[in-house]
Amino acid sequence: MPEAAGPATPVRRSSLRQQIADALRDEVLTGRLQAGRHFTVKEIAELYGVSATPVREALVDLAAQGLLDVEQHRGFQVRRLTAADFRSLSEARLFIVDAAFRHIAEHGMGDLPADAIASVRRRAEAAAGAAQAGSLDVLVGCDLRFWRELTAIGGNPHICEFLDRIRTQTWVYAVPHLRALRDPAGVCWAGHVALVDAVAARDTAAAHALTTQADAHTRALVEKLAPARS
Repeated sequence: MPEAAGPATPVRRSSLRQQIADALRDEVLTGRLQAGRHFTVKEIAELYGVSATPVREALVDLAAQGLLDVEQHRGFQVRRLTAADFRSLSEARLFIVDAAFRHIAEHGMGDLPADAIASVRRRAEAAAGAAQAGSLDVLVGCDLRFWRELTAIGGNPHICEFLDRIRTQTWVYAVPHLRALRDPAGVCWAGHVALVDAVAARDTAAAHALTTQADAHTRALVEKLAPARS
């Protein structure tokens, strides 16, 4: 469970389940709640000053997302993702993305609302800026929101949810390796704005190439860093 200098800030009573899940998800994503860490419902409930029920529900949600493992009679453990997991996740994402772009090539991109493009462009600028600055905590959140919004534009919600889950898990694996770098500035993929421009221009080939480039860049980077920490 995350370290705290003092009592945790009480969580608002509305949507406790989602708020607790979001807070713990961020801890896992940024690596502050490390792989293999054990904790119980009671510990998390005491940390946030809430009852056990919404905590248990939040933890079950995170387990369903593949971020936690349920340990019978012991509570929960942050899932340990392996290099093999990372490769499998990358391959699954590439398979779905290639299929999605084949569909787009045949049927077109569909409706691209101006407000949706403007919103995802703001996400792109924030993610690219964080990547160039090496601000990992900011980058993780911005990058996930960018891809979530981009794939949601006219996309199948089930595919969007599946891809978001895969991206989340790949970030969980990648972050500890990236934190080992002395200076992560400019290391992560930062082509978010170019990708939005390609989508806005309905340039399917360029959008596909940039998406594939993003996956290849991340996979090559993490596989290069992982041996140093294995």
